[in-house]
Amino acid sequence: MSSQPLVPIARTRVKLAVCGALTVVAVTAGLPAWTVVALALTSIAIPVAVLLAGGAPLLRQLLLPGPRLAAASGLAHSTEERKRLVT
Repeated sequence: MSSQPLVPIARTRVKLAVCGALTVVAVTAGLPAWTVVALALTSIAIPVAVLLAGGAPLLRQLLLPGPRLAAASGLAHSTEERKRLVT
C-alpha cells in the first residue's frame, strides 16, 4: 500500500462536507425520502471508503484536519522581518 492516497484527502474532505450539507438541505427543503436517503448513504460511504482504502490513520486525517501553517502561502513575514519592520 502506498503512503500517498490516490485522491488528495483535502479534496475528499470537501466532497464529504458538500454531501453532508446537501443532505441537511434536502431534509429541510422537504425533498423526497429517496433523495435524502441517497445523500445520507453517500455521506456515510465516503468515510467508509477512506477507511477501507487507507486504514484508521487516513480516516483520522479526513475527519480531524491538522493545524494550518500560516507561512505556507509565502505572504507572511518571518519573526526577524517583523522586528525590522516595526523598528
